[in-house]
Amino acid sequence: MKQTETIAAIATALSDSGIGIIRISGSEAIPVGDRVYRSKNGCHSLKDYGSHTIHYGFIVDGDEVLDEVMVSVMKAPKTYTREDTVEINCHGGILIMRRILEAVLKNGARLAEPGEFTKRAFLNGRIDLAKAEAVMDLIRSRNDYARKASFSQLEGSVSGCIRTLRQEILTELAFIESALDDPEHISTEGYPEQLSGKVDQLIEACGKLIASAENGRLLKEGISTVIVGKPNAGKSSLLNLLAGRERAIVTDIAGTTRDVLEESVSLHGISLNVIDTAGIRSTSDVVEKMGVERAEQYAKKADLLLYMADSSIPLDESDAHILQLIQGKKCIALLNKSDLAPVLTEEELREKLPEGVPVVRISAKENQGLDEFEKVLTDLFFSGKISFNEEVVITSMRHKEALESARDSLLEVKKSLEAGMPEDFFSIDLMSAYSSLGEIIGEEVGEDLVNEIFSKFCMGK
Repeated sequence: MKQTETIAAIATALSDSGIGIIRISGSEAIPVGDRVYRSKNGCHSLKDYGSHTIHYGFIVDGDEVLDEVMVSVMKAPKTYTREDTVEINCHGGILIMRRILEAVLKNGARLAEPGEFTKRAFLNGRIDLAKAEAVMDLIRSRNDYARKASFSQLEGSVSGCIRTLRQEILTELAFIESALDDPEHISTEGYPEQLSGKVDQLIEACGKLIASAENGRLLKEGISTVIVGKPNAGKSSLLNLLAGRERAIVTDIAGTTRDVLEESVSLHGISLNVIDTAGIRSTSDVVEKMGVERAEQYAKKADLLLYMADSSIPLDESDAHILQLIQGKKCIALLNKSDLAPVLTEEELREKLPEGVPVVRISAKENQGLDEFEKVLTDLFFSGKISFNEEVVITSMRHKEALESARDSLLEVKKSLEAGMPEDFFSIDLMSAYSSLGEIIGEEVGEDLVNEIFSKFCMGK
């Protein structure tokens, strides 16, 4: 019953702006809009207008005129929800948007739930579940690479790939079922070898998509980046430089930073969730000691460590402790204060670092070396290239888990083939893989999961 009700919500941000949009969708969208709309001369109603047209008029609440508006009329099925849709483009004040929405609700619509417009687009077959999730990812994208990945998914990059894999599995299932039903006319001689090759291809395809999920997560959520170094190495200056503002207090007094400072920054389109930590050293100060312990905890969980080494002084015991922290972690060593006469050289630092850790000379004070740092960062995480022209990137943990489940089922098929099991054993695990992949595009999901996914959407979308 709820799915057939006409719904309405404010589709733009609830803040003062030039334009605000109230969206109405459902079988009664046009009659509901008619009850609050008055054309300029009072002679027309929305039902008189053709689809995908926009009209000047007024929104009224009884006898009171609320605002001067432009109203769009879009008739099913060529709409976002595949339902009749009316969009009221009003002035973007918070009060006026709320008053117009109240008038619409008073005249027959109910308030939409978060994500309900997109949910209806999914339930009405306009988009699949992977595309629906891409809508919210696109809205929330924090950098240009994440935007491109989300738009690619909205255009069907993930959905198309998953549908192709499912079709290949379905072809094998159909053959097996046909052979079992009609063994006199359909021979399975040599089929296990043929199926084995196909399963290998499917496992490889699933593995490639799963492998892309880590980069997809970093692009979507940002790279968790922790700056470590001994006191007064320039960590806070680096944070300020990356943030483009005075985010951290910078002094010549060692140990100024006692707690962690967090800032999200975009560096040439790559999002970094940067955490500045207390300088790591042995100390008897209770508060500073707590800061050092917290710095070490954050360093263990980071995607990337930025080790700030001070080129104006030699390495000491504090550096030795930090070098232990970066063992086994993705790390970039930044040799700071390159504007000063060097005491610690790049070669000396490389000798102490784990193998493969790149070194970049910078001056946080003089804003030098950031371009080289950005290049090294891209090389470290994305092999120097980030392109979505042809590559399919998985950015959803839900999709990754479904792909892992499908791959596990395909590996079971492989085991059955190697053990020489009958053909009907293959069908069970092939169908399991088929179902797991179907969860990604929404063809094998329950109502509870659908509701959970759309509950995370913003109101009005």
